[in-house]
Amino acid sequence: MKDNVGQPQAARGAPVGQSWSIEDSLELYNVPAWSSGYFSINAAGHVVVRPDTTAAHEIDLLEVVQGLQERDLSAPVVIRFSDILAHRLRHLHAAFNQAIAENDYRNRYTAVFPIKVNQQRLVVEEVFRYGREFGFGLEVGSKPELLAVMAMTEAAPERPIICNGFKDSSYIEAVILATKLGRTIIPVIENFAELELLLRHADAYGVRPKLGVRVKLATEGSGRWRDSAGERSKFGLFITEILELFAALKARDMLDCLKLVHCHPGSQLQDIRRIKDAINELAHVYAELKLMGAGLEYIDVGGGLGIDYDGSGTNFPSSMNYTLNEYASDVVYRVGSVCNARNIPHPLIISESGRAIAAHHSVLIFNVLGRSALDRFRVNGRDAQEYGGEAALPQPVRDLLDAYRNIDERRLVECYHDALTARDQALQMFNLGLLSLEFRGLTERLYWASCARIRDLCRRLDRYPEELEDLENVLSDTYFCNFSIFQSLPDSWAIDQLFPIMPIHRLHELPARKAVLADITCDSDGKVDRFVGPRDVKRTLELHEPVPGEDYYLGVFLVGAYQETLGDLHNLFGDTHVVHIRLHDEGGWWIEEIVKGDTANRVLEYMEYDVAELAPALARDCERAVREGRLTVAESQGLKRFYENELNGYAYLEP
Repeated sequence: MKDNVGQPQAARGAPVGQSWSIEDSLELYNVPAWSSGYFSINAAGHVVVRPDTTAAHEIDLLEVVQGLQERDLSAPVVIRFSDILAHRLRHLHAAFNQAIAENDYRNRYTAVFPIKVNQQRLVVEEVFRYGREFGFGLEVGSKPELLAVMAMTEAAPERPIICNGFKDSSYIEAVILATKLGRTIIPVIENFAELELLLRHADAYGVRPKLGVRVKLATEGSGRWRDSAGERSKFGLFITEILELFAALKARDMLDCLKLVHCHPGSQLQDIRRIKDAINELAHVYAELKLMGAGLEYIDVGGGLGIDYDGSGTNFPSSMNYTLNEYASDVVYRVGSVCNARNIPHPLIISESGRAIAAHHSVLIFNVLGRSALDRFRVNGRDAQEYGGEAALPQPVRDLLDAYRNIDERRLVECYHDALTARDQALQMFNLGLLSLEFRGLTERLYWASCARIRDLCRRLDRYPEELEDLENVLSDTYFCNFSIFQSLPDSWAIDQLFPIMPIHRLHELPARKAVLADITCDSDGKVDRFVGPRDVKRTLELHEPVPGEDYYLGVFLVGAYQETLGDLHNLFGDTHVVHIRLHDEGGWWIEEIVKGDTANRVLEYMEYDVAELAPALARDCERAVREGRLTVAESQGLKRFYENELNGYAYLEP
């Protein structure tokens, strides 16, 4: 997808005054395309959540937000819909089961959830619980993750644990001990030095471990993470090294311990061709090693299964040009075809599709705090009313007035050039000290009023004149929103990841404003200015005029993968409130779990401030102010209470 420029009026949104419907909002925000059936809009104009993708079971998102407000849980808040997690796991299992049946594949499929995708305990526990009926397991990429999973799998030793990442001696020792405990655990050898450590600890504990090996594929990846595959990838063994590993195991009579081959074709793979090539290459490596005598039983196709964030269904970094069913069918068909050609048994297929499991189930909700609008400046074009001073209007200012008066639909580009030239001349005079601040203000007001008038006339045309295409973006509002992009949407800031963003209510009303979103950090990068559109990436988002005294809520969707674990503490805005919502058996919804967001004192503790000393230090200063007559005792007590309350309060802005 490309940025939305030069689009006809239908792509730019409806003009003010046109009637508006729920169907218009569904199209404008492209909801049917990116939602995968989990989100829609009801007759009241509210976003609804459909955890099983059916209208029979839906949850009004605004109703949830208002219910949380009544429980003193104000925005921003991440709302997790546990039933969507369960549905994603069932959907993944069903897609592979269908592919196995259609391709006469003579083994089964299982998934392992990479907990790096969302390491929050409640999420991992829910994935593990909901995956029980399918035998799904977990993937870890570090020693702390392994230690957590070793305890979590206490009552399920048969569920697979795949161990990736760089491994030191203690990591590998933990793997061997987990093997002795009876866990189905497979350490994947990422670099050749790990083999020696594994063999040493296996000998020390008298264990014959199940081993895996990551293959450094020649097939390159695609998209933002293309370098995680191919010959320059970070992890994996070259074929020469795999043959050396094979020889070392054979010399120890341990070929039966080599149970799994693994590859990682990338993350958020948007092109199905890359997946096909990677799986085909991995399957041939599997077949060759199996024929050589390795005890292989599993083929791990890694992660990479994408999410269609923008709904375009294209080979675009925030999209994917294939479906889950197509992915499953291609994996099963290619592995089965290679094995059939070499007359070897079909292996158990494992995938690490964390993003596809977790992304849909979380929604970030925040409220709008205020806005800045460039088209707020109004003029009438009469000299006496625009300027009441005695000094004569300088020529550039008079030219701007003339430009405003002469705006005509037949010469919009010429009118814009006239206004731009006059504005530039006025600014030059100001910088030379030849124009007063009052005239500078009048220049500013006249220029923006002219631009707004030209834009309004352009909206009546079938197509914007080429030189005026960017006026909508230039004149867009800035909506200031109660969240931190660095904490809650780090991928939007770091890698320009697109996330679907839209109002969660008032969707039966025409959204007459176009805006970019700014967060409450002090960083100029703290903004979102690329949005999902029905045709292309939009530089502005259609929003409603805020109503004084009423909250206006926006939702960011598909944020369940990586965003919580990658977030940072920029400006000391910590974790938001998190709430787990479940469908009620008798209809409606209920709160399964509440995780309160970070307080000010907690984020200060993260940065090693001595929180216990902060309030006493301020109290001492208050007493000095009382002694010196700058504060009364009552004012001093009020200040101390305020300070202590704020230390214990939500790190974000509260009503």
